[in-house]
Amino acid sequence: MPTSLPNAVGISGEGAPETRYAYKASLIGSAHQFELTDAGLSWRIAGRAGVWAYSDIAAIRLSYRPVSMQSRRFRADIDKEGGGRIAILSTTWQTAAMMAPQDHGYRAFMVELHRRLKDAGSKAALIGGIGPKTYAAALALLTMLAVAMAGLLLRALFIGEFVGALFLVGFAALFAWQIGGFVKRNRPRSYSFDDLPDELLP
Repeated sequence: MPTSLPNAVGISGEGAPETRYAYKASLIGSAHQFELTDAGLSWRIAGRAGVWAYSDIAAIRLSYRPVSMQSRRFRADIDKEGGGRIAILSTTWQTAAMMAPQDHGYRAFMVELHRRLKDAGSKAALIGGIGPKTYAAALALLTMLAVAMAGLLLRALFIGEFVGALFLVGFAALFAWQIGGFVKRNRPRSYSFDDLPDELLP
């Protein structure tokens, strides 16, 4: 039987116990709730509940997933042997216009989950970033955009459109900061229980 979890969203976030975490994936519906127990990872999502033994967890993928309303947003996808996946996000919806970060609670929960998996002798695959094909496509798109932007900049300078050139430089800098950071953090890699990737945790 799954461990009974508190109904309040407030079990997670700043200052929460490292064995418990919860977040709201949307304004509608109850919180997704998780607890690390001796029996395994206990979860309650959308009226369903269960406990996954640590030995049954097949893989964990950590990634950086910013959205327009929250640039500091991280995600963990946990796969179970034989099928099943749980997604855990580092942010929670509070109002229609506010998605709040839960950096401390999310990080503490992830670190403790990896510690318990290691202690259980887990053989789970530990993966960081996005998939290699998606990453290669993102790099190709970035390269094409960089070439196009360079061409537009040279043309603007050649015809004396210095205001337009300045705009292009500013846009390129903003684009590189946002998209470049996403690509850099999400480089495909594997990691170990003793060396979690800091760039994929808040």
